[in-house]
Amino acid sequence: MPVVTLGIAGGTGSGKTTVARAIVDKIGRERVAYLEQDSYYRDLSHLPIEERRQVNFDHPDAFDNALLCEHVRALQAGQAVECPVYSYTDSARLPETRRIEPRQLILVEGILVLENSQLRDLFKVKIFVDADDDIRLLRRLRRDTQVRGRSVEHVLGQYEATVRPMHLAFVSPSKRHADVVIPRGGSNVVAIDMVADALNRRLMDRPESS
Repeated sequence: MPVVTLGIAGGTGSGKTTVARAIVDKIGRERVAYLEQDSYYRDLSHLPIEERRQVNFDHPDAFDNALLCEHVRALQAGQAVECPVYSYTDSARLPETRRIEPRQLILVEGILVLENSQLRDLFKVKIFVDADDDIRLLRRLRRDTQVRGRSVEHVLGQYEATVRPMHLAFVSPSKRHADVVIPRGGSNVVAIDMVADALNRRLMDRPESS
């Protein structure tokens, strides 16, 4: 059975998760192993909560990419993995894990999945989801206040101090590694349909794992 590994990157609030989930729906959930880079934030449970809040979560070093690479390779080899479960409220990993079974399409999504060369080399198809900066900020503000329990002041301060600088330094430059750039995120139905159709053809036609 052919296996294709797909990486989807993009800035915070760009719509990359919406694009990823739309692709999953079009390919079929039973055919996709879906990994989110956010699940692989380093565990900060050893730090006081005040210090955890000061960590730059948008820097590449915030992620345990070695473990993520290990899990992608295992899935490519047909082995199930135990994906970490991360608490954004506590900035720490929870005791439980989430079992991910190997599937035909391995989809890895996150802001910096195209920045890391070892991770990037595991992808056969690389996508970057783009969106205007003001749209991304509004989406980040809405998500972090409504879903992650952050104050408006905290979100805006973090955006100014780390999110925007890290986007300019690491996320945006990783776009050059993409095979496909999707503007307007999840609202770009035409681009999503084209990508899903191309992936379906690869899954049906390719004889080798990749």
